[in-house]
Amino acid sequence: MLPAGAMLAAILIFVAGALPARADGVRLPVLWDSKERLVKPDLSGLTRLRFLTTTDFPPFNYLDSEGRLSGLHVDLARAICAQLAIADKCQIQALPWGELETALAKGDGEAIIAGLAVTAENRAKFAFSRPYLRFPARFIMAKANASAEPLTTTLAGRRVGVVAGSAHEQLLRDNFSGVQAVAFERQEQLLSDLKAGKIDAAFGDGMRFGFWLASRDAADCCRFAGGPYLAPEYLGSGLSIAVTPENEKLATAFDAALQQISANGAFTELYLRYFPVSFY
Repeated sequence: MLPAGAMLAAILIFVAGALPARADGVRLPVLWDSKERLVKPDLSGLTRLRFLTTTDFPPFNYLDSEGRLSGLHVDLARAICAQLAIADKCQIQALPWGELETALAKGDGEAIIAGLAVTAENRAKFAFSRPYLRFPARFIMAKANASAEPLTTTLAGRRVGVVAGSAHEQLLRDNFSGVQAVAFERQEQLLSDLKAGKIDAAFGDGMRFGFWLASRDAADCCRFAGGPYLAPEYLGSGLSIAVTPENEKLATAFDAALQQISANGAFTELYLRYFPVSFY
């Protein structure tokens, strides 16, 4: 394992080099090598493509106010089908979370797009596309006191809250040893103490922090500071699409489509539709 300083440097270099800015200032990590040419497999023999998802993972998949299946995953599945020129063969079906794996194994669907974790255990059961979205760790601070990079220096000796027992706590303690880590049992208390000025900063999941920053509860008190930090060895590889091992060709087709959707800006547009406060 890399020493803490080297590990942090690697994280920072990866993030800094992977976040080109758009004209509106929004940055997303580039997860695809622009020099790599991914060839789309021949899908002419595919009779239908059924994406399986759930209704309880907003903003990725949920039922809107009119009861329609909606979310980033739903729109992304449609974009993939359009990119692969098989829109007429595509369907999206929602099931309870506990039924997804069984339905895929039984052939009641061809792919799961619902945030199934890419773990060693799941890799033994499924083939996965490459990740299309990763969740960074972020610091948030009161707007009046927000610090800039390098936060290893500017936060030295200051009280930083983090959820106890989380991967973010381990990341903070391993790579920001100069801060005074304050562990909280619940994120709600962590955010309440940050808003009240009882801690200097909070460290955790950028997506959850983004939703809180945009909420009434935050009352416009705080903002992101420094970062973002992408650390797959702590936080996982991100979101991917799962298929059965014997259907790995389909995962390869998804990779080719996802690369193009990223390159032409379509994924960024979907991201901003569901995350108006960007967590990058």
